[in-house]
Amino acid sequence: MLADKKALTLAVAKRIAAAAEQEAKKNNWNMFIAIVDDGGNLMYLERMDDSQLASQEVSVQKARSALLFKRPTKALEDAVTGGRMVILALANAVPVEGGLPLVAFGQIVGAIGISGATSPQDGIVAKAGADELDKILSGK
Repeated sequence: MLADKKALTLAVAKRIAAAAEQEAKKNNWNMFIAIVDDGGNLMYLERMDDSQLASQEVSVQKARSALLFKRPTKALEDAVTGGRMVILALANAVPVEGGLPLVAFGQIVGAIGISGATSPQDGIVAKAGADELDKILSGK
């Protein structure tokens, strides 16, 4: 049997990124915003003006890490902070806040990764993007 699954569209990825960008602009943070699909493939990447260039790859890696580990990258960061240094040896683990899975109808459909400010600020912007998916799903 084949599974039925939901998938991100480019239009939805752009709305998620726009919500994240709005939060970043509100706080005067210049960031990279990456959206990946459920296979970790980059769907959408945005570079805000004056973003640090190193944040491009970091944003994509945060998104992929959140997808592959099925949890916010903040959980990996907390594990390392709590002494679980073995996390640093795991392939694709990015233990830095700013990556969140994107969930629709109980399924992970992709992830968002944000980089460019402090880790907590990256997390705030990622949450704004993820919250936009919830709004879309509720018809708002």
